[in-house]
Amino acid sequence: MRLLDDFSSFLNQISEAPLYVLDVTIPLATYVLLDLSVSNTELNLKRVSSSETLGAYVNKKIAEHNGLVAYGGYLEHRNIYNRSAYFSSEDDNNRNIHLGIDIWSSTNTPIFTPLNGVVHSFKNNTNFGDYGPTIILQHEFQKTPFYTLYGHLSLESLGNLSVGQVFKQGEQIGTLGDETVNGDYPPHLHFQIIRDLQGMAGDYPGVCARSHLEFYSKNCPNPNLLLKL
Repeated sequence: MRLLDDFSSFLNQISEAPLYVLDVTIPLATYVLLDLSVSNTELNLKRVSSSETLGAYVNKKIAEHNGLVAYGGYLEHRNIYNRSAYFSSEDDNNRNIHLGIDIWSSTNTPIFTPLNGVVHSFKNNTNFGDYGPTIILQHEFQKTPFYTLYGHLSLESLGNLSVGQVFKQGEQIGTLGDETVNGDYPPHLHFQIIRDLQGMAGDYPGVCARSHLEFYSKNCPNPNLLLKL
């Protein structure tokens, strides 16, 4: 089994070409890099306090760059999670560092698997600010297993799934949900790579505290190693 330390190098070698979780016909040049970090002075607490105000900001940034979708956020320190007790801790060791890449698009946008995989698990995670409907796929490359997580999907995405169900690379696995089911966010995909699920099913932390960052950054390396945006 590969060590976590060289897992990133392993992922980078899977494909020289970009792999896709959105429709392959969307040009990569229309993907707009989005900054939702605490250092972004445009993002005051009011703007991140609701799906409506945050959605207006995301759409504004996409339009400013003549884009079609927005993306970003890996290891980004965000204040958006301050609105939910789900991410807080009694010792102020709050979870606020994002472990995946978010891809912001519209409700019902189709989501595809970037690699051959099977359904490991799925679940509707209903905490305020959580993933909502979530699918985890298991992959294997060069006899090395790993997982990809797809969060903030529509309820319909879970309707006909079964554990062990096979999906071929490029096959649609679901669609994006809206704020009524996705944890109260503007529609987007949370895409995360996971080396070790640590016994979890249908869920895995997508945000961590700084005190746990060393482990999670190795167990959940940059999804752009596959997407190459």
